[in-house]
This record gives sequence, structure tokens and C-alpha cells, in this order.
Amino acid sequence: MTAVKSVASTARRGAPGQLARGAAIPLYHQIYLTLRDEITRGDRPFGTAVPTEMELADDYRVSRITARRALDELATGGFVERRRRLGTRVIFRAGTKPIEANIDQAVESLIAFGQNTAVKVLEVTTEPAVGAIAEKLGLVDGEPAIRAVRLRSNRNGPLGLIVSHMRAGLGVSVTPQRLTEQPILSLLRDAGVKIGGAVQTIEAMVADPEMAGQLQCESRAAVLHVERLVENSSGVTVLVTNAYYRADRYRITLDMHEQGQISPTYG
Repeated sequence: MTAVKSVASTARRGAPGQLARGAAIPLYHQIYLTLRDEITRGDRPFGTAVPTEMELADDYRVSRITARRALDELATGGFVERRRRLGTRVIFRAGTKPIEANIDQAVESLIAFGQNTAVKVLEVTTEPAVGAIAEKLGLVDGEPAIRAVRLRSNRNGPLGLIVSHMRAGLGVSVTPQRLTEQPILSLLRDAGVKIGGAVQTIEAMVADPEMAGQLQCESRAAVLHVERLVENSSGVTVLVTNAYYRADRYRITLDMHEQGQISPTYG
């Protein structure tokens, strides 16, 4: 359970992940990859400050030289700007235009996907929403949200680690048993919450040691991070899901015909 909490906490708060100290990837590059992923997925938005060399060195238990190399690599890649006496700030902006898709068809596809994979519920709690999650749900820091962590698998083994945060007070009964039997979107629909739309972002990232342990893959192996913000018919975000799928077992198919849809598939 400790590993799950660490992975989920990183997704929720942008907290430092652990380093694979025996891996072939240098420690400074592991820190760079972690910070880069936090920036590109929006946990560290444009204009926000990045931890200092000293803070990174303390967080990751590395030397300041190692921390400096990680920040220099971020600057070289155009993710941050470093200024003497002003610190390091994020300059990366996501510039992609969303692709529109039919929400009803997409929801049905996602529910079918959930029903055709095995799920192990690792944790269901109600806790204060903070940081990026509170912002995406439109909550004030400290307002309660339901948090559920699941591990989805297929016949080949672990497929993805899914961390969902749902607004409290929607009348949705979220229990480990119900999540084992039904996808979380089905629970929302059964409670009378009408899905009005969603925004889904897909990006590549690397698995930290805790996530790699859950997914049974190598540390720093490529994973697909799928973030989905689900709105009700009034445009209020009711659910934020961050899913981390093994890149060798999961893919997205986009049918670009007039009545096409986006479908998750796996192998």
C-alpha cells in the first residue's frame, strides 16, 4: 500500500518521486524526467516557480551539482527559464488544439473498456483536495473529494494504474466492491449524474520506481499518462482521472470518420 500511496501522492501534489539509484539512468536525468512530466501535464503551470537547487537536493537526497544539472537540462529543453536572483520558472505552454469527439460514444467506449479488463481496488478514501486536483475540480484547497486507486489488468498482467478524484456530495456510492464490479463512469451515471463533456489529454512519461513496481515494468520505462476531466451537464468538473498505462500493452485508436470515436485498446 505504501507504493500506491506514493504514486498517487505524486499524481495529486506534484511531490518528488523516488529515484532508482541503481539504474543506468543518471540521477540528474531522472530528476529532469520527473519535473518535465509534471510540467507537461500541467502540475507545474506556466509562470510558476520550480524548486531551487537546494530544495531539489534535499527532496531527492542528491548533491547540489546533480540538482543543478537537472535544472540546466530543463532550461536547455525550453521547459524553464533560469535567472540569477529571480530563480527558475516554467516557460512551457501546451499549444495543441483539442480534437473534438462525441461524448456519448466516448463514454460508452470507456465503460466497455472498464468492463473488459480486470480491476483490483487498492484504495478508496475521502480526503481534502489540494493543489492541482483541487484546482481542476474547482474546489478550494481542503474541500473533500473521493479518491480511488485501482490497478487494471488483462490476460498479460498489469495494464494501468488509475487514480481518480471525484467531487464529494454527488450522491455517488463509491466502495471497493462497487468499483470492482463497475467502472467509475457507470457509478456516476447510475447516480443520475449526466455527463455533459470531458477533456482528455494523452502524453508520454516515465514510470518512477513505485509505479514501475505496480505495473511490473522496468523503472523509468515509458508509460502513457491519460488525464481525463469529466464535466456534468452544467459544465462543472465532477471527476478527474489520471491513468498510467504500460506503453507496451495499451494504445488509443482514433476513428476519424464522421461518426467515429476514440477507443482505448490493449494487447
